[in-house]
Amino acid sequence: MEGVNESGSGGAWSEQLDVEAYGGLYRGRTRIVRLFFIADHCKSRSLELDALRLAYKDITKGENTAMFKEVVEKIGGRLGPSFVLDQDWIDSVDRRAAQRLEKLEMELNGYKTNLIKESIRMGYNDLGEFHYGRGDLQQAFKCYVRTRDYCTTSKHIIVMCLNVILVSVELGHFVHVSNYVSKAEQTPDVQDPTILAKLKCAAGLAYLESKKYKLAARKFVETNFELGSSLSEVIVPQDVATYGGLCALASFDRSELKYKVIDNITFRNFLELVPEVRELIHDFYASRYASCLGCLQKLKPNLLLDIHLYDHVETLYEQIRHKALIQYTNPFISVDLNTMANAFTTTVAGLEKELAALIMENQIQARIDSHNKILYARHADQRNTTFQRVLQTGSEFQRDTSAMLLRANLTRQDFTVRASKKQTP
Repeated sequence: MEGVNESGSGGAWSEQLDVEAYGGLYRGRTRIVRLFFIADHCKSRSLELDALRLAYKDITKGENTAMFKEVVEKIGGRLGPSFVLDQDWIDSVDRRAAQRLEKLEMELNGYKTNLIKESIRMGYNDLGEFHYGRGDLQQAFKCYVRTRDYCTTSKHIIVMCLNVILVSVELGHFVHVSNYVSKAEQTPDVQDPTILAKLKCAAGLAYLESKKYKLAARKFVETNFELGSSLSEVIVPQDVATYGGLCALASFDRSELKYKVIDNITFRNFLELVPEVRELIHDFYASRYASCLGCLQKLKPNLLLDIHLYDHVETLYEQIRHKALIQYTNPFISVDLNTMANAFTTTVAGLEKELAALIMENQIQARIDSHNKILYARHADQRNTTFQRVLQTGSEFQRDTSAMLLRANLTRQDFTVRASKKQTP
C-alpha cells in the first residue's frame, strides 16, 4: 500500500495516510472496501472520518444501497446532516434496480429460447455486472461462472476468468482465484502482456493469502509493468512493489534477491513508485540493517491499513529480521553482542533471546557466551573432515578390492558351492 505526502503526490510515506490520494489509486468496489478497512483499523479519529466521508460520497454514485446503510451506521451522525441516511435515495435506487433486473432476466430468457450462445453469454455477463454493482457477490459469481458454457473464443474465456477472479478476490475465495488463473493461463493464444500481468498479480495475491510468500514474491516480481492501472479494481502497481518487495525480503536468499529483484529491470519500474521499499531492499542487501529495519518500522502503520497485507505484516517482519540476523552472523567466527545489538537497534538481552531461538531452530550454527556477551560460530573443521573422508574412501576401496580378488581366485580354482538337488517335502 502506498503512502502519500501532504501534496498528494505518490511515492512518499507519511506519518498519517492521505486517504483521498490513496483512494484515488483504486476504482470500483475495492476503493470503498479499502476505505472501510482503514476506518475500522486506524487509530486516528480524523483518519477514520476522512475515510468514511469519502466512502459515503463514492457509494452514493453507485447502486449498492446495503453498503450505503452500512456507511451511515459507521458514521453514526459524526459528520453532520450531509452524511445521514437518505431513504428517498435508497427507495429510488432500489426501484430502478428492480426494473433493470426484471429487464435483464427477460432478455436472458429470450436469448435462451432462441439458443443464441453469444447473446446468452452477454446476458449472463450483464446480470453479473448488475449483481456486482448491487453488492450481491454470490449471485455475480454464479452469473460469471455460467458464461463458461457459452464461451466460443479464447477472448471469451479470458474475460470469464478475469470476471470470476475479480469477484473471488472480493469474496476472499482465493482457491477460485488460483483455479481460474490456471484456466486462463492454459487458454490458447494468451499473449497480451496486460492480461498476463493481471494473472500474475492475481496468482501473487492468492499465494500471499495462503502465506506462501516465496511463490507470491516470484509472481509479483515477474509481473510486467504493462499492468499500469488496468487492475485498479483489485491492485495497483504500488501494491505490486510493496507486496513483492516484502515477500522477497522474507523468503529469497541473497543471490535470488540480487538477481530477481535488484537486477530485475521490469520490477525496478514498480519499485520506483515506492522508493521507500526500494531503499530498504538495497539496505538489506548491503547489510545496512539498522537503516533497513528502521525504515520497516516507519512503514508498518500504513502497511497495517492494507486490506491484503495487514494479516501478514508481523510474520513478514519477523522473517525479514531473522534473515538479517542470520546474514549478519554468517561471515564471522565470533561476534560481539553489544556491537550487534547496536546494529539491530535492540538490547543485548533481547538480542540474546532472538539468537538463542534461531540456534535452537538450527538456523544459526553457533553458541552464546552469555558472560562475555560473545557469539561463537560453530564452523566445521573442513580439513579434518576431508582427511576423514579420504581415509574412509581408502578403507572402502581396499575392502572391495580384496573381495573381488578373493572371488576371482575361487572362480579360477572352481571352488564353488552348489545347491543340493534334494527337494524337501
